[in-house]
Amino acid sequence: MNFLSGEFPEFLRFGVGVYVDRFVNWLLRDFSHVFDALVEGGLAFLLTVESFLRWLPWWMICLLVFLAAWKARNWLSGLLYAFFLFLLGIFGLWDMMIQTLSIVLTSVVICFILGIPVGIFMAYNEKANNVIRPILDAMQTIPSFVYLIPAVMLFGMGKIPAVFATTVYAVAPVIRLTDLGIRRVSREMVEAAHSFGSSTWQTLTKVQLPQALPTIMTGVNQTTMMALAMVVISSMIGAEGLGMEVLIANQRLDIAKGFEAGISIVFLAIIIDRISQGAVNRYRFPEN
Repeated sequence: MNFLSGEFPEFLRFGVGVYVDRFVNWLLRDFSHVFDALVEGGLAFLLTVESFLRWLPWWMICLLVFLAAWKARNWLSGLLYAFFLFLLGIFGLWDMMIQTLSIVLTSVVICFILGIPVGIFMAYNEKANNVIRPILDAMQTIPSFVYLIPAVMLFGMGKIPAVFATTVYAVAPVIRLTDLGIRRVSREMVEAAHSFGSSTWQTLTKVQLPQALPTIMTGVNQTTMMALAMVVISSMIGAEGLGMEVLIANQRLDIAKGFEAGISIVFLAIIIDRISQGAVNRYRFPEN
């Protein structure tokens, strides 16, 4: 045993991978019915969103984007973003866009349902905050490719593991900013609500959440952008859409297809980001 050598000592090595493997096998063996139910419920919701988007005429979706951008920003932005969406149809990627948008919207809804309550719990419980905050730090530090491993192990290949991986990757901002928004509500407003006889629930719903709404909306915006950033990575586990087109183009060195699919993701990201940011600014700086 030579401690002066450059190699790490063999007797100090310890592998944890085998225990993680046993844990996952235990989950699959004893809780397979839970994961089956999650797959069925998630797939039903995802297909509902996708079916609704396919039911809408293409011009209706462009019109809705125009109206949303006009409301959030101005009519010129509305025309520009509607034109971006129109270009996706010209590129022949409209169906791919619908599939990508369905996965993103489903993931964002799940992040919203899970993230808001967790953020509120962190704001009200300092011990929980101290425990959850390092977990969120780890979630935002771990490379996004790592999330594909448990997603495939627990849910197999396809859209549902893509939604799972996207949700885990993107949920942290909405949790953090919900916690931050509630904490930044002035103590005087909270004390005034209590002095007028408001319960904790009434204070939360009628004082703290309305005041924290701009910050929470910023978290939703960041979560949406992170979910969209996962579309290419999720294609590696069978998620169809624009990400799959980029992946296929890379494998075939198809520059034309890669450019069209890549710029389409950029257009979609610009549309979602600008409209949601415009909505945040409306909440933060309401018109007189």
